[in-house]
Amino acid sequence: MLKRVISGAVLLVLALAFILTGGKLLGVVCAVLSMTAYRELMRACKVEKWGKCGLLETAGYAGILLYYMIMILSGDFSWALASLVFIFLLQMAVYVFKFPGYQAQQVQAAFFNVFYACVPFSFVFLTRQLEHGIYLVWLIFVSSWVCDTCAYFAGVTLGKHKLAPVLSPKKSVEGAIGGVIGSIAVGVLFAWIFLVPVTGKTSMIWAVACISGAGAVISQIGDLAASAIKRNHDIKDYGKLIPGHGGIMDRFDSVLFTAPIIYYLSVLFMEVL
Repeated sequence: MLKRVISGAVLLVLALAFILTGGKLLGVVCAVLSMTAYRELMRACKVEKWGKCGLLETAGYAGILLYYMIMILSGDFSWALASLVFIFLLQMAVYVFKFPGYQAQQVQAAFFNVFYACVPFSFVFLTRQLEHGIYLVWLIFVSSWVCDTCAYFAGVTLGKHKLAPVLSPKKSVEGAIGGVIGSIAVGVLFAWIFLVPVTGKTSMIWAVACISGAGAVISQIGDLAASAIKRNHDIKDYGKLIPGHGGIMDRFDSVLFTAPIIYYLSVLFMEVL
């Protein structure tokens, strides 16, 4: 537990530094996280033989790099998203010209892993680019990491009903509800301290309550989804990069689901308010 707490504190400090800096540096950090998560997923799914980095996996790295280069340099998310077509074509070319070296299931898993590891992470960068993004981007972590912490303590003290008994026996309905309530409470406090003074709108409190609550619900699906993949492939952790936490996918599994939701809800509420 001590190792987990220390690693969590270091992650928080690094997140604070990179997010406050923002800009291209944050984009590069998101790219590195995406490629690391992609490698972990490829290893977990055993797409390449004997854990080696083959042509199929290399095509995915090239695509992720292209995706972030377009987004960071142009700031155009639509063109960055279009690079997924390039990734698909490149991986299919590997499939065709290396046939029968790869099976269709391997190619399908490889493309899924690219999307899963790449696109959601980029929404951290995109949220930071929004008006008041320096504040809004923290709602991603309030809705994931704060939710995870509050769900744990609520589950330990109040948990009676299993949330997903087969997939994750330790998670409870009471813990899930506690996580959502905790995220909303911290989000409201965050909005009152930071967003209301900046925007001059008290309605931001209610907006952030909705955003944090929705993000917290989705974050728990993200956590369970990553766990389901591990169960399917009979592994405990995706990696050992972060002491006490595992790999990037172990620590950021909920962030990957929360980031797009926070981005789009932030855009929606900012337009309405």
